[in-house]
Amino acid sequence: MNAPTSPEALRFNMIEQQIRPWNVLEPQILDLLSVVRREDYVPAVHRSMAFFDMELPLGDGRDPGQCMLSPKVEARILQDLQVKPTDTVLEIGTGSGYMAALLAHRAARVLTLEIDEKLAKQAAQTLRANGVGNVEVRHADGAKPLASGPTFDVIVLSGSVARVPQNLLGSLNNGGRLAAIVGEEPMMRAHFVTRLSEGKWETQQPWDTVAPRLLNFPEPSRFSF
Repeated sequence: MNAPTSPEALRFNMIEQQIRPWNVLEPQILDLLSVVRREDYVPAVHRSMAFFDMELPLGDGRDPGQCMLSPKVEARILQDLQVKPTDTVLEIGTGSGYMAALLAHRAARVLTLEIDEKLAKQAAQTLRANGVGNVEVRHADGAKPLASGPTFDVIVLSGSVARVPQNLLGSLNNGGRLAAIVGEEPMMRAHFVTRLSEGKWETQQPWDTVAPRLLNFPEPSRFSF
């Protein structure tokens, strides 16, 4: 009878068999994925699937859109954003807090917004329990402008939208980067938008994926004639 596979072995396989083949090759990112324990951020009922190549449901399961993105998508976003130790980060869609924890290890501080109040509270508790002190979890609708109007070096949308939100582009500092998964099923593309200067942006779309929608962002009109 085979002994159960250890979390360390499962984590190693996740990195080597899922993440590295997805062109996540930066050593610091791969090391970070070994340090930040993904299973600590997965709901207890799904913890045995923490290292699977799939999205994992969050909350009570009644809303299928509330989920953790697959490990390879999270890792590729983190790598392609090129987060620096001095960066301030805004994340929309906290979910379990796992992506915020990864960002926090790379950046100076992270503000993460979660529309579901229960998930926001759970994520804040999980981050504290894991010693992540430079993340603020805020119960808020990320589709609405922030009241104080701050700007950021990095903005991450941890879910998909129909188009890149223009109001968020205005919240980027010069040189800042925004990551979003844009489009409609069955085809979406990762968009990385860099603010080059006032009124000037550059967009790259390096890879395809599919992700659940973030709530309340505009959708294209469905009218037909």
